[in-house]
Amino acid sequence: MSIKLLLHPLSPHVPPATPTTTGSPSFSAAGNHHRHILSLSATCTTISQLKQLHAFTLRTTLPDETATLFLYGRILHLSSSFSDVNYAFRIFDSIQQENHSSFMWNTLIRACAHDVSRKEEAFLLYRKMLERGKSTPDKHTFPFVLKALAYVFGLSEGKQVHCQILKHGLSGDVYVNNGLIHLYGSCGCLDLARNVFDEMPERSLVSWNSMIDALVRIGEFDSALEMFRQMQKSFEPDGYTMQSVLSACAGLGSLSLGTWAHAFLLRKCDVANAMDVLIKNSFIEMYCKCGSLRMAEQVFQGMQKRDLASWNAMILGFATHGRAEEAFDCFECMNVKPNSVTFVALLIACNHRGMVNKGREYFEMMVRDYGIEPALEHYGCIIDLVARAGYITEAIDMVMSMAMKPDVVIWRSLLDACCRKSASVELSEEIARRVIETKEDNQSSSGAYVLLSRVYASASRWNDVGTVRKLMTEHGIRKEPGCSSIEVNGISHEFFAGDTSHPQTKEIYQQLKVIEDKLRSIGYSPDRSQAPLVDATDDGSKEYSLRLHSERLAIAFGMINLPPQTPIRVFKNLRVCSDCHEVTKLISKVFNTEIIVRDRVRFHHFKDGSCSCSDYW
Repeated sequence: MSIKLLLHPLSPHVPPATPTTTGSPSFSAAGNHHRHILSLSATCTTISQLKQLHAFTLRTTLPDETATLFLYGRILHLSSSFSDVNYAFRIFDSIQQENHSSFMWNTLIRACAHDVSRKEEAFLLYRKMLERGKSTPDKHTFPFVLKALAYVFGLSEGKQVHCQILKHGLSGDVYVNNGLIHLYGSCGCLDLARNVFDEMPERSLVSWNSMIDALVRIGEFDSALEMFRQMQKSFEPDGYTMQSVLSACAGLGSLSLGTWAHAFLLRKCDVANAMDVLIKNSFIEMYCKCGSLRMAEQVFQGMQKRDLASWNAMILGFATHGRAEEAFDCFECMNVKPNSVTFVALLIACNHRGMVNKGREYFEMMVRDYGIEPALEHYGCIIDLVARAGYITEAIDMVMSMAMKPDVVIWRSLLDACCRKSASVELSEEIARRVIETKEDNQSSSGAYVLLSRVYASASRWNDVGTVRKLMTEHGIRKEPGCSSIEVNGISHEFFAGDTSHPQTKEIYQQLKVIEDKLRSIGYSPDRSQAPLVDATDDGSKEYSLRLHSERLAIAFGMINLPPQTPIRVFKNLRVCSDCHEVTKLISKVFNTEIIVRDRVRFHHFKDGSCSCSDYW
């Protein structure tokens, strides 16, 4: 039914609320008129109908009446609900400033907070509200201001808002505190978020969800899962909770807990259906990062509806598992327009297979066909791809032609390629200097020194290898220790290189001896160049160092504790060295076991003496 048809009967029955020769209309008639317009507002389903109602209100009511201002507030609220923020601003500006109520300010702030392109305006409106002083912010104002600031990472402004919250005595309001936790969590200020959470007199499910999400954002996955367990004592998890739990499982590589979360959501059909696409995207990401690509494919194929994130997650999953052809096929089947993330995934797929021409093709397609400007991530992928394939000069030319300053990841990619392709020592030294000069973090500097030492070792410049070790000591730079984890019976076990702290250390080292003896019997010889920071004159120390790399300890532990024929899944923080890669291939063949290793950059599936990466990583 048209709004015009609804309004037509008003004119002969309800007198306009304007002065007449005998005075104003009776209170009863005007009141009925306002109530009727208010009831009509509930029937508006489009912005067009609302504009008709607004026009009728302007013609038939007095602008300064309290009831009319209430109607304008209602119309303002509806216009923001229809996502027409510009129209909401027009209504707001048409009302005299002294008549702007807190409800009107809150409505406009909320509209901006929900609009991706206008979130910064939410805080500006809040400041105007304070400056004009006619209306006081309340418990409905702050959550939307904080939500907008969380989106734009406005930490400084958020702290100012927090002070106002304390000033207005709202530090105990659960909704306001939820907004603060979300803001501080989004900005990476876990301590501030935790302080708010701990001091809350009461908490809602949203409070727990916000805190768990904050922990996941900064990579505190174990703490996030521990908080999830605490939350279950008071609240039943919802879809938002499980999204964070799935992200934590993906970060830890905890397949058993991720599978439990999947089963939980299948039982909770109302939760799964309410967030069908988002939840299933989380399943895909979790299974891909936990090494179960088959389960990720099953979820993807079973989705009745997919969004861009669904396609991107599946393409990236294929890419990180070394299945480039499937990633390309998935891209060809996309029924939505790709974005920059899509092309990062495609370039990663090319990179993990050394498909230089295909990578160049996708890089050009991204710019030419889709108008996507290359970001650092795209340059990082293509430069790493061409450099590792031996086209170091082309890679350097790309770096020099970039519209933005190259970051430490790009310089490290070049240095790594120089190390692998035996480039000139002088070039390697210059690139290492660029990495160290960035001073982004200790890990980057450590990696540069380690790679440079390998360049010197490859050139048999052992004195320079010793100099690198000395420089690292003088500057307090330590090589990042290798760390690998493996999950057995739902419990994650962590190992560092040379670790002797595990309760089963004796059995683990006995198993390592069994592995070493069998591998040597079939001709295995360690690649000592993979231990350049160990004393260059002591081959025995180098072999011992290699034997105690963290993934070997984790694999030995898995062989002791997992049932026969159960895949061994290991997650390592560093890139797998070539010696450990060769050893793991041999273990998979000699002991007839499947081993899946996720290192810093990709997955390796070892089976029957070969790896899914085809020895290119």
